Order: sequence, then structure tokens, then C-alpha cells
Amino acid sequence: MSEERILLGIGLVVVLAVGSQILAHQLRVPSLIVLLPVGFTAGALTDIVHPDQLAPDFTALVSLAVAVILYDAGLGLDLRYLKGETRSVVARLIALGVLLTWGACLGLVTVLFDVPLTVAVMVGVILVVSGPTVVGPLLDHVRPTDRVRRILIWEGSLIDPLGGILGAVVFHVIVRSQDDQGFRFGTFAGSIAVGLAGGAVGVALLWLALRRLRLAGTLGTLAQLAAVVAVSAACDAVFDDTGLIAAIVMGMALVNMPGFGMPARRTFFETVVALVIGLLFISISATVTPKSVVPVLLPSLALVAVLVLVVRPLVAVGAAARTRLGSGERGFIGWMAPRGIVAAATASTFSAALVDKGLHGAEKILPITFLVIVGTVLVYALTARPVAARLGVVRPSRTRPLLVGGAPWAIDLARSLRTAGLAVLMWAGHARERDRITTAGIELAPGELLANVTDPETRLEGVTAVLLLTDDDDFNALASVVVQDRVEGPVYRVGPPPGSQGVVAPYTGGGVLFGAGLVRDTLADRHERGARFLVRPASEQRPPGHDTLFVVRADGRLEPVTEAREVAPAEGDTLVLLGPVPPHGSAGTSAAGTSAPG
Repeated sequence: MSEERILLGIGLVVVLAVGSQILAHQLRVPSLIVLLPVGFTAGALTDIVHPDQLAPDFTALVSLAVAVILYDAGLGLDLRYLKGETRSVVARLIALGVLLTWGACLGLVTVLFDVPLTVAVMVGVILVVSGPTVVGPLLDHVRPTDRVRRILIWEGSLIDPLGGILGAVVFHVIVRSQDDQGFRFGTFAGSIAVGLAGGAVGVALLWLALRRLRLAGTLGTLAQLAAVVAVSAACDAVFDDTGLIAAIVMGMALVNMPGFGMPARRTFFETVVALVIGLLFISISATVTPKSVVPVLLPSLALVAVLVLVVRPLVAVGAAARTRLGSGERGFIGWMAPRGIVAAATASTFSAALVDKGLHGAEKILPITFLVIVGTVLVYALTARPVAARLGVVRPSRTRPLLVGGAPWAIDLARSLRTAGLAVLMWAGHARERDRITTAGIELAPGELLANVTDPETRLEGVTAVLLLTDDDDFNALASVVVQDRVEGPVYRVGPPPGSQGVVAPYTGGGVLFGAGLVRDTLADRHERGARFLVRPASEQRPPGHDTLFVVRADGRLEPVTEAREVAPAEGDTLVLLGPVPPHGSAGTSAAGTSAPG
């Protein structure tokens, strides 16, 4: 392939990867639903989107790319949340999932596809994996309860590197059997040891970069990326796919080691991971030709049906036995096992090598895996939300706001939102403010503010909106930037006074509450002079002199008035208003359903 065609092919792959993810975002579907058919179509219709021609050693690049993805997944695995029943359920899901999936595939693949047992063994070990790159977006779409989400994310993140190692071991066993050599258990144990040793070296490198050299921001992110790639490459050079274990060990160690001081995952790193995922799925699916898919299409659909309807439910039943998981939680766990990037990567890597070895039926490994990935993702993506709703494991749409700050007006506002029907949570830094919150009967968030609000790994579960209402305008502005990508839901801050001399508050964007006329000092002054918050049905006429602050929708969603937009109430909504200062500065009265407690 000429240099011009290679450049054109690389450019097309990047455009398709990014364009597919943009389209998926607009359609509000997991990106994999768009990436796989787009890559397959591009490979069928063009002759320039062929990874083997674009990159001489495509399989090595795939392995390193998957290592970066798993490192990012490891950063989300906080061991504080893997305890009790969660830990036992995750361990059983992995053990039973590997055994039952592998066992089912041994018989099914041999019969359905007319291939030798060695190929069935290879397909089975490839299909035991799941993966956070697929499970995570699906769960974001479904919004299940926190316990179910934790279990599924942990399972997907841990089974990926294990599946990759098992795949490498099985591959080497098959190759050795082709060469009339026997299996040695030391191969498996040695591969695990290589991965763990590589992970330890990687943690040492990151300790040096992030703690000793105190690299932060962009340099800290680049140091993480370089360490993961270098260590994974070194491990893979010793034994195939051991870099996957090293990568996830590095991520888990960094997020769980006390006092490590690792910066939170930055947008740049998350962008790199998203781009890598898109490039991999486009490139791998482009290698699957229509000619290879047609003969295995119907048998693959039968395999998908068995995996979805029989194998996964049995795994979930066994994993949840003798636990306190509800029937709905057990049912949903049994309805969530899509295959993802590690399955595609291992199939792409090992099938080509086995074809070169002349193994009969090895050419079917990649198209079978491709169809199982497409089939499982489509089934779960299209059905997961209604199934979760039917099983009662979807978190309610009702907003649960976290109000940060302990000024009297902020506490009064919190009680008004509670009167409007919301489960309100508050946090304040000073002991006096925290005592004030407790005395007012508002639920107080535990822990340290920065740990629970700005750290994505220890975020407060169930919080779906954050209102930053402290007396420090610069803190509110900076925290709104950090928290924005770290919580599920919107983040707003109270506006700084006009002409504020703050360092960043006057110049930072984000959702600023209530408009220019109701900035922080104005709210505090009006409240101190007797103005009170009022909760009224939207169907009633708004009293004169009252400003609308929030609209609580009939379904419990909280929509604030901001500098950028007004909020139009509808029938059945509830308004949270701020009244005028009384003529003689006396406090407003309090009545249930009319005025929040003052």
C-alpha cells in the first residue's frame, strides 16, 4: 500500500472512530452499537481501512491499547467498595462465569460450527470476558442501583485481564500441541508472576513521577500513560498479554495506596482512552469480512441465545446464592454480560496466528467473536433499561441534591427543597456550620469535603446534583470545574458579587445560580433581613415580589433558574421562591406547604 493510501486510511479510521462516538452520544446509545457496524462496513466497502496494512504489527498495538484501557478501569476500583457480599458475589461471578461459559462453549462451538475441540477451547476462553468499556456505558444508560453497578463494574474490570491471560495460555498450549510439546503448569503461573512483577515496577515508576517529582496536570497524565505503555510492552515481550495484568495492578494500586497523592483522572486521559476504544473497535471490526461472517451467522445467533438466556442466568443464580441480594438485583445481574474490547482484541491476535499455524477452523474464531460481541451488545443495550425498570433496580429520576455550605440562608434553602419533596444532603467545612446543619434536621454528608465531592473514586453514592453555596466564591468556582465531570448530574454554584476581587470566581464559567440579581451576598443579606423561601405549587399564582429559584418537576427532577436560562413551570410542578424583605425586617412566617421552615 502506498504512503498516500496509508495516510488516507489512518485518517479515515480516526474520523470514523470519533464520528461514531459522536453519533452514539446524540442517539444516547452505547458507542459500541455504532462502532462495530461502521468498522465492518468500512472494511467491506473500502480497501484502505485494513489494520495489517496500516500498521505492520497491529496485534502488538492492540495489546498496548487494551493495557491503557484496563489501567484506566483500574483507577476506578477502590477496594473500600469491594467488601462483604459485594466481594463474594464478584468472586463467584468471575469463577462461575469462566467455568460455565468456557464449558458451554466447548460443546456448543464444536457442534454448531463443525470445528475441532482446540478451536472450541480458544473461542470459549475468548468469550469468558466482559469488560468495563461496554458495561460502564450500558450502566450509565440504565442507571441501576449502586450495589448492582459496583458488582458489575468490578466483575467486568477484573475478568478482562484474567481472560486475556487465560487466552494467552490456551494459545500457547495449542501451539505447543501442534509442535508435539506438552502443557506445563509453570507457563500459567509464570505468566501471572510476570504480570504482577510488571505491575510492581509500574507502581514504583509512578510513585517516582507523581510523588517524588510531584508531576501534576498534563505532565502527570503523560507520565501515567508512558509508564503503562512501557511496562505493558516489557511484560508482553516476556509473555503474551501479561501487560494486561500489569496495567490493572498499576491502576488499582495507585487508587488504593494511602497517601499516594495521585491526581484524579484528567479529561485528557479520559479522552485518550475514548479515542483508543474507538480506533480499536473500528480497526478490529474492519478485519471481519462479509465472506467470513455469512457461514457462521446463524450458528452464532444460536450461541448468543444460549449465552444470554441460559449461561449468564445460571452464573448469576450461583453467584448470588445465600446472599441478601434481592430478586430484582439477581435478575439484572443475570441480564448483563456483554462482550467487549478484550474479546475482540484476543480474537484478532490469536486467530491470525493459529491460521498461520494451519489449524483447521481457526479462521472462524474472529467472525464468531465479532458476531457474539454484536449480538450481546445489541441484546443488552436494547433490553437492559426496560428489564431494570421491570425488576425495580433503576434509581428514581427524583433529584437528590448535595448542598455545600453552612450559611443560615443555605440551610433554610435546603429545608425548602426538602419541603418540596427532595431528599437533601448537606456538607460544610466548619464545625459550627456542621452543628447548625444537624440542628436543622438536614442529613449531613460524612467525610472530608474534597474527598467526597471532588474525588471521583470516593464520591457520595446517590447524589445527582451539587449546589456549591459556600461563602468562598473562588472555592465555589474551582470546585464547580473539578466536580463537573466527577458526579452523576449537574453542578451549580452561587454567583459572586459584582466587581468581586476573587482570583478565579469572576472569570470561571459553569452553571451560575439564580441570575445576576441574586448573587451570594444579595441572598445572604435578604435572608438576614427577614426574606424567606416559599414553596408553592406552580398552578398557584406567584406572589408579588417573589423570585423563582427552582422548579421541582412532577417527577422529582430539580431544575434551577440560572444566569443562562429561565425555567418554565408546568402543571404539577412545584416552585421554590425567595420572598421580599418584610417592611420592618421581621422574619417571614412558616407554614407547611407555604413557607419553608425558617
